[in-house]
Amino acid sequence: MRVVAVVALDDVVPSDLAIPCEVFERTRLPDGRPAYQVRVCSAGGVVDAGMFEVRTRWDLGALAGADTVIVPGVRDVSLPVDPAVLAALRAAAAAGTRIASICSGAFVLAEAGVLDGMRATTHWLGAAALARRYPTIEVDPDVLFVDNGQILTSAGAAAGMDLCLHMVRRDHGAAVAADVARLSVMPLERAGGQAQFIVHSDPAPDGGSLQPLLVWLAENLERRLTLGDLARQARLSTRTLSRRFREQTGTTPLQWIMRERLRRAQHLLETTGHSVDRISAQVGFGSPTAFRDRFRQLVGVSPASYRRSFRSPG
Repeated sequence: MRVVAVVALDDVVPSDLAIPCEVFERTRLPDGRPAYQVRVCSAGGVVDAGMFEVRTRWDLGALAGADTVIVPGVRDVSLPVDPAVLAALRAAAAAGTRIASICSGAFVLAEAGVLDGMRATTHWLGAAALARRYPTIEVDPDVLFVDNGQILTSAGAAAGMDLCLHMVRRDHGAAVAADVARLSVMPLERAGGQAQFIVHSDPAPDGGSLQPLLVWLAENLERRLTLGDLARQARLSTRTLSRRFREQTGTTPLQWIMRERLRRAQHLLETTGHSVDRISAQVGFGSPTAFRDRFRQLVGVSPASYRRSFRSPG
């Protein structure tokens, strides 16, 4: 069983503290066993969370025995961080422990020096301050989370859940992560590079939703689809369809289809023994070569390498 240590600091954001506890505590392996033990720890045993106090069962020594350390956000990033917390984080980083932050927890990691020279993110409201205060960090204010391998950072609370699901998927594969996502009523998972937020236009005057079309698309990804096919299915002009797609999903119809095809391919690579050529056809690519090229371009590795890294156990 993997151990997750969640570091509770004074002035902690309660929702940020709860998210990793909920996600990792709910995670079960295929045989029903818990996948993680969650240990909420602090420097002094009692943490001021503003509206209430949190009493923790573990002290900072829990970090030394953890596989993953998570630092939730704090409301006031100008407050000094307990030197004992910074020392414990540096020791964990030096030992190779996976360390992640949620929201403004990135400021704590930055103060500990574990983000030096890395790409990182935080809530978009605090991104400029993080970049200004720690110039050695490449701050990306536009993404949900950044995975550097050992060190990970995320944006606001919802993105923290995306990041936790991403770590579950890294540890145990898509099937296990999908189960905990369903329990949390969350999608599995928004890609880390997705924008933190989309500014939507006002709804269409007729209140038209693309949800029926999106469901139909998800069930027909193996077909060769054109914008005209989608427009006919939605009973809209191609121009109206493109506008509503941008308003409701933040992307174009063909980009959405490509993303969903690759997500379906990832799921099949993780959960089946189907050949890459067969998966290519199952998700609607005209040729295995085109599938391999596109997969490598957007995911960063070949389908075979992805399968070796993320194939679900069992």
